[in-house]
Amino acid sequence: MTNGGKKQSEDESWLDQEIAGSEFRDVRFRKRFGLLLERFWKGMGQTIPLACQDWANTKAAYRFMDNERVSEQHILSGHFEATAQRFSTTDGPILVLQDTTTFSYEREHPELIGYASNTLTAAERYGRDKASSQCGILMHSSLAVTPQGLPLGLTAIKFWSRKEFKDTAALRSKVNFTRIPIEKKESFRWIENLRQSTSRLGDPDLCVHIGDRESDIFELLCAACELGTHFLVRTCTNRLAGDGELTVADEMSEARVKGLRRIEFCDSKGRPQQALLEIRYRRITILPPVSKQRHYPALRLTVIHATERSEPAGRPRIEWTPVTDLSVNSRVDAIEKIDWYAMRRKIETFHKNLKSGCKAEESQLRTACRLTNLIAIFCILAWRVFWLTEINRSAPEAPPGVALTETEVALLDQLVKDTARTAQAPALSRSLIKLAQLGGYLARANDPPPGNKVIWCGMHRLIDIELGYCLGREKCG
Repeated sequence: MTNGGKKQSEDESWLDQEIAGSEFRDVRFRKRFGLLLERFWKGMGQTIPLACQDWANTKAAYRFMDNERVSEQHILSGHFEATAQRFSTTDGPILVLQDTTTFSYEREHPELIGYASNTLTAAERYGRDKASSQCGILMHSSLAVTPQGLPLGLTAIKFWSRKEFKDTAALRSKVNFTRIPIEKKESFRWIENLRQSTSRLGDPDLCVHIGDRESDIFELLCAACELGTHFLVRTCTNRLAGDGELTVADEMSEARVKGLRRIEFCDSKGRPQQALLEIRYRRITILPPVSKQRHYPALRLTVIHATERSEPAGRPRIEWTPVTDLSVNSRVDAIEKIDWYAMRRKIETFHKNLKSGCKAEESQLRTACRLTNLIAIFCILAWRVFWLTEINRSAPEAPPGVALTETEVALLDQLVKDTARTAQAPALSRSLIKLAQLGGYLARANDPPPGNKVIWCGMHRLIDIELGYCLGREKCG
């Protein structure tokens, strides 16, 4: 093998790891997938023709996306296995974050993709039209992260459109919705992902599944208990508690404040905010809904109530009531669970990488099958950018080779001069800050650590620079 071939093999080691466990029905699909993943990584955010460079490769990419024997589960099978390997080498509990996002499109034939929701058109706002159906795909994903925020990778994913649950929605006016089996509801995706994630990771006791108010489903809590795994779910329902005479809110009103916690977050407009939360917690017996009490047992759970002391100006008051099967015996335990729930915003950042970095909503593919396969590939790229961003924050003293190749580190040292900040930074952090500087990061003394956008912009520039470097080296011998 030539030096150039050896160098290429080293550079693509992380791609090889994500492909190694891929399970396709045909070995040729795996080879094509590997080529596509490499090309999309080098042309992240570009169109398929621009990433593929010529008609033969572009046509092969389109055929791969449209092949009936290729699905998002096949595409992500290797990534799921790589995530499980990273999970097995990580100590302590792992947070499995679940959330749903929507990819919206404008198409001449929207029925080929499906409908995500109903939206108001501009005409309706002026009283001239009715609500129109929004063309799009919904994606429900589960992302494994460490308590320090390092994303290990996806553990489960599901794509669908709202037309699949059209009949269930029609039953709302005829049947008590709580009596419809959970398997026929759209919310069953939460339970599916929980089961798939637990099975793939292989150690249920180390997993803590975290969801927002939409995941407050009694069947989900029972499923987690049956699987021997843990959960931390923000509640939206004031359930019956104890002997059925009181509710959870009644029980929590009697609990006294046991601690304070200051948190940092961004409001709906992306502006940084702070809030001081009062924390209460209590172990309570929670009953299933009345219509389900014959099928599900009562659960002994810990309810944590965190709310702001005073009414803030210009935004809604923060009030969280997460429930968990984990024991909370002290103020420190309660604060730890609040911090874990606050980590849920990480999966929203992952979804932002898909839309802003990979530009998943700008694709012109015309069918749902093609789009879901493309988004599945983008999921691996979006995770990698997110991982590069977070490894700088959670393990800055690691060797640079954990995230970058020797060639990339050497090029960054040549391209970006050391500043007072990078000169004193640990090894890995020094290289990643320089990478971010290629993407527009200023690296001033008081700047926060670089974010996902400057990392993916810097990586895009570095890949182009490295290509020129390799061509020049081969030409000059």
